[in-house]
Amino acid sequence: MSTRFEQAARAVRDGSTAEQEAQALYDQMTDEERLWLLDGDTPFWEGQTNMLTEGYNVRPIVHGHVERLGIPGLRFSDGPRGVVMGHSTAFPVSVARGATWDPALEERVGEAIGEEVAAQGGNFFAGVCINLLRHPAWGRAQETYGEDPVLLGEMGAALTRGVRRHVMACAKHFALNSMENVRLKVNVRADDAALHEVYLPHFRRVVEEGVDGIMSAYNKVNGSWCGHSKMLLTDTLRTRWGFKGVTVSDFVFGIRDAADSLEAGLDVEEPFRQIRGEHLQEALDDGRTSWGAVHRSCLSILSTQLRFAAEHLDEDTPSPKVVAGPEHTALAREVATRAVVLLRNEKVDGTPVLPLDASGLRRLAVIGRLADVANTGDHGSSDVRAPYVVTPLQGLREALPNVEIIHVPDDDPQAAAAAAAGCDAAVVVAGYTAADEGEFADPNSFGSDLDDLFPSPPGDDDGPHQASMAGAEAIGAGGDRERLTLRPVDEAIIRAVGAANPRTVVAVITAGAVLTESWKKTVPGILVSWYAGMEGGRALADILLGAANPSGRLPYAVPTSEEHLPFFDRDATEITYDRWHGQRLLDRLGVDAAYPLGFGLSYTGFELADASVSRTGAETARVDVEVRNTGGRDGRHVVQVYGVRPGIGDRHLLGFAGVDVPARESRRVTVMASLRPLRTWSADADDLLPAVGTVSLTVAAHAADPSALSLELAL
Repeated sequence: MSTRFEQAARAVRDGSTAEQEAQALYDQMTDEERLWLLDGDTPFWEGQTNMLTEGYNVRPIVHGHVERLGIPGLRFSDGPRGVVMGHSTAFPVSVARGATWDPALEERVGEAIGEEVAAQGGNFFAGVCINLLRHPAWGRAQETYGEDPVLLGEMGAALTRGVRRHVMACAKHFALNSMENVRLKVNVRADDAALHEVYLPHFRRVVEEGVDGIMSAYNKVNGSWCGHSKMLLTDTLRTRWGFKGVTVSDFVFGIRDAADSLEAGLDVEEPFRQIRGEHLQEALDDGRTSWGAVHRSCLSILSTQLRFAAEHLDEDTPSPKVVAGPEHTALAREVATRAVVLLRNEKVDGTPVLPLDASGLRRLAVIGRLADVANTGDHGSSDVRAPYVVTPLQGLREALPNVEIIHVPDDDPQAAAAAAAGCDAAVVVAGYTAADEGEFADPNSFGSDLDDLFPSPPGDDDGPHQASMAGAEAIGAGGDRERLTLRPVDEAIIRAVGAANPRTVVAVITAGAVLTESWKKTVPGILVSWYAGMEGGRALADILLGAANPSGRLPYAVPTSEEHLPFFDRDATEITYDRWHGQRLLDRLGVDAAYPLGFGLSYTGFELADASVSRTGAETARVDVEVRNTGGRDGRHVVQVYGVRPGIGDRHLLGFAGVDVPARESRRVTVMASLRPLRTWSADADDLLPAVGTVSLTVAAHAADPSALSLELAL
């Protein structure tokens, strides 16, 4: 016998509106059931105990399940490098996937993630992380796609499309969340122009793609906690953009007051019965909030579930066998391979150092403390408990079974150089780990006032301490990076190995940009291999040995100096964000990047020719260009279109498209360019106004491509 919720979902499928059916469900609910929808189902202290004893999000975290009516509730799984529940496929982190510049590939990742969520009992994936990477020190740089709103928006939209084939998708953290150590304290100030031109467009893009949920951030924006911000949650999200989905808080400390958050438009407090369970009824009784606000949020919660259920009625639940199964782990390897960015590939004895000639290798030195470490990212809420991880050393040993591989893991430049000197080539694996960057939860740094947000513990006077310890246990070290260079000993090792062996290649494991000026010219080969997921070691071997041609492109600019970055103080509790960061700040300063936005080398060469542009709509244009592969092997190129905003002069990425081109052949590629980044905020109009005049466009391989083609488009 079908439940009342299932009947309502079928009615939506057959032509009724989700809002009508949500209202009918709401009318059948008791007041207790209505309030039950507005937070997590698990009592706070029970949830904390489970987190301590079982680990974070090992199974779905449920919000608003009403068994009497068959309402499934939001059955939450975290991300974004895969499904946090169980032992799932660990894909490369989001910033690595951003380096593919390939929405179609990211959509496949989303479909695999959605399938694994559904197979493990979830229906709500909160891993569409699209916060803008403003500064490379940000500890959670690994969880987003890069520095540019267009890249963020298109990759986030692609992940949303893929995930939604199986479960609901939720984007986060709304908004201006790009500092980690002070994320529970900091007030980020930004004027309307910076907000609507830079920090919000990618969220609008995923809303247009049909994202089901939006998670608010921990920080304040212009004096209001994001979970209490009517400007963000109602005025922008619902009124300006027409969002019809559900809004949810970040976990535990995501709201500070039951009534204020509800009045602002925050639908669900996650993850447990905490502040609202303790205080919402009292706030309703004394008039600080109303049943009208409850009704509004309940309809959002119910209609979101009904819309999704109507789209997926009678579909079979994926088998648990898909979780970290052969198809998904093969995809993880493909993505990790596609993400590698080749930064430097100088000639040694007349030939580029990469790819290494496997047939000529007898001895290979693999150097570095990280070469044989399972290093897939931080240990915070995005951690995926993969059933195995292939390290760089393991990947090279598998690929080179007849080569003697000498591994030197010690922080010892002299030992590393001695080993490398006797080898045909050397690979140095250097970079960061979860101890250096990632989600941060030091209970001693958050402030004792947060203890006041905990419900009274049942018969336990040590409750707040337990909660803090649960968070710390779940998250680990991490935080915002202390340095933008490698460790001094790593740089010493690189210089020593480079001096000892002319065929030295450095693989950098990182999320944000790493400054390489002090050592990059001491070695002929440098690539960024990222936190590459469970198949990362095999992917790295594929690139180093030429089984795959590198096609990754930087999703951010790498400066030559910290002086060319926006202000960042990881302990600041007040900070202002303006329009200028990344490549656009370098352009404004008139300084060259060490490696510009979109940069990446290949084992072949490409040329662009015969470009044209045409207007296709009020906010879109079409750029067509011929891509010629000038080298001797097949390769993939990413065409990028940039535009200069009339009257202001700043340059913006407008669109991009990748194309596979066989050796010595040409392909014509179309880039659909968005004209939205050229719009300018008007305080008088309270809106973004279209650009007027002639836009100068460049069709390029990267933001500083000297061979870029120039076009003009009249608006």
